[in-house]
Amino acid sequence: MRTLLRRPWLHFLLLGMLLFWLQSQLFPVPKPVVGPLGDARVEGLISQWHAATGRRPQGAELERILRAELEQDMLFQHAVSMNLHHQDPVVFQRLVLNMQFLGLGAEGDTDAELFERALDLRLHLGDEVVRRRLLQVMEQLLLATNPPQPPSAEAIAAAFAQRAEELRHPPRYSILQLFFDRQREPELETLVARIEGAGMDPEAALQLSSPFMHGYTFRAQTPDQLARIFGAVFVSNLMATDPTPNRWHGPLRSAYGWHYVWVDSVTPARPAKLEEVRPILRRDLELEARKQALADAIAVLADRYELLL
Repeated sequence: MRTLLRRPWLHFLLLGMLLFWLQSQLFPVPKPVVGPLGDARVEGLISQWHAATGRRPQGAELERILRAELEQDMLFQHAVSMNLHHQDPVVFQRLVLNMQFLGLGAEGDTDAELFERALDLRLHLGDEVVRRRLLQVMEQLLLATNPPQPPSAEAIAAAFAQRAEELRHPPRYSILQLFFDRQREPELETLVARIEGAGMDPEAALQLSSPFMHGYTFRAQTPDQLARIFGAVFVSNLMATDPTPNRWHGPLRSAYGWHYVWVDSVTPARPAKLEEVRPILRRDLELEARKQALADAIAVLADRYELLL
């Protein structure tokens, strides 16, 4: 061993390794740069946010939006650096179609030749369909290397307990309604007295109704479903009567006019059972885990790039 340690070539090897390590620490290879985004793209992102929220993003909100866009650019740039566009059939077909549409190929060119010519012209870098496809492929690759864990029974049970009120089954109402447009408002008192005085059943009383475009009989409807038909004001007015089965309620105002409502049956609200909502909880937890796994994988990849906001 002592003889080996005296060898000059070993000294040179160790010195070379030390110098190489020092160089990597003192003069690291520059990271690929992504960004900054152009003014037009930034303004476009701000406009999209404004259209969705009714206000312009501020501070941390704007930073998150810009970083998310830069991460998309990074994924696309990384996909191109891996030559993923060379093997993908969707990209191949898209670029061939672009070449044919633009008339950039020579007569008799094969699809493969058109594809190679498109790559030479760098058409793949400016095509939105190619970009979306490569982003999709990159996300699949990142999830393959960092797969989300399936939700455990304990996680599903915890989500069920946390979302108990949200998952609660709402009440359901089966009703028949008579409709009276605003022109018939002066008749309301007389018509109601006639129905009640004669003890009319709901089907017979329908003869007194004005036409209503949504119909007259509604079965097992939740308050939200009724609100989509009649409007929130009608549902609020119906709930205020404490609707009970086998009796008339109203007249009740809605955005359309007036309604006289026969409540046929009421199914009370009840808590959901775990077995009923297990598929929903599992799906939501899987989506959440997938989103987090993808975000973690993107964060690891982002360490290899310099993102300029």
